[in-house]
Amino acid sequence: MTTADVEVRADGARVDIVITGEIDLSNSERVREEIFGSIDNRLTEVRLDLGELKYLDSAGLRILFALAERLRLLQTSCTIVSPVGSPTRRVLEMSGVGAVADLQP
Repeated sequence: MTTADVEVRADGARVDIVITGEIDLSNSERVREEIFGSIDNRLTEVRLDLGELKYLDSAGLRILFALAERLRLLQTSCTIVSPVGSPTRRVLEMSGVGAVADLQP
């Protein structure tokens, strides 16, 4: 079974979400619930750190696009951190996620 750990660090109007492991169809709903459960209307910034994420499939990408849309509606900035050369960076670049979120190295 695929595993992913989601760690949420709230700091006032900002929340940092660190995801490690792998996201695929088998665990995407749990990951989505943890991420979306950490978002509220008072936030001004969400930073998603995928630096230690080893695998991301289309189910994981759907989470990221849905998150970006929700944050857009809340007028909350969305930054996704994924180092150049990491296993997920190329997937993020090819998916076009940089058009809906600030993609940082």
